[in-house]
Amino acid sequence: MTLPVIEAVDIVRILGEGAWRVEALRGINLSLRGGELTLLMGPSGSGKTTLLSVLGCILSPTQGTVRVLGRATSGARPEELAELRRRHVGFIFQSYHLFPTLTAVENVRLVLDVRGERSRRARAKANEALAAVGLSHKTRAFPRELSGGEQQRVAIARAIVGDASAILADEPTGALDSENGHAIMTVLAGIAKDPSRAVFVVSHDPRILPFADRIVRIEDGRIVGEERAGIGPARAQSANYPG
Repeated sequence: MTLPVIEAVDIVRILGEGAWRVEALRGINLSLRGGELTLLMGPSGSGKTTLLSVLGCILSPTQGTVRVLGRATSGARPEELAELRRRHVGFIFQSYHLFPTLTAVENVRLVLDVRGERSRRARAKANEALAAVGLSHKTRAFPRELSGGEQQRVAIARAIVGDASAILADEPTGALDSENGHAIMTVLAGIAKDPSRAVFVVSHDPRILPFADRIVRIEDGRIVGEERAGIGPARAQSANYPG
């Protein structure tokens, strides 16, 4: 069995103190493996985004261990966690998080700039990432010149350009119409075919169920169910994504 890309073991995350203390995650165990699109579903306030943030090393667990490619993050310094994120994790958010004054290719290349890659090859890699999401004709466009679906594709290109092993997406279709939502999930399902990459999607949108290889359900900070979808990326290409 291959090593999980990210593994969470007995994760507890407490937010706030005193009267405001909330146990946001309660004993979570979850592994993300390459070649899979894992969908995390649950109602608002169930801990979905908190779990994504812990898996992506943005938040540290109060208890338990997170391992990235077998490396435990317990006791890691902030700069070490930042380096782990830069090297191994790509994030996709509902609100895109693009810089309005940068073109599409410049937004994608930012990831490489942060890693010190500023060569001609870095620009070529940014262009290749945009081509992979169907935006080779929009490299010089600014975010204001792109539709919501196109902006989300730029965000996906930015997440994959650094060869991240884990792609973590927080409600990636939440701000999109049905057609664009289907297109975005098709792109993410395609990325999940790569055995070296794990894709983790947080959502409460049942329309994206056909794209998942595995469905995990969370309520009140606990994993309450998990199932193999038996569908996966190939069948999702023709799945119905109703309006």
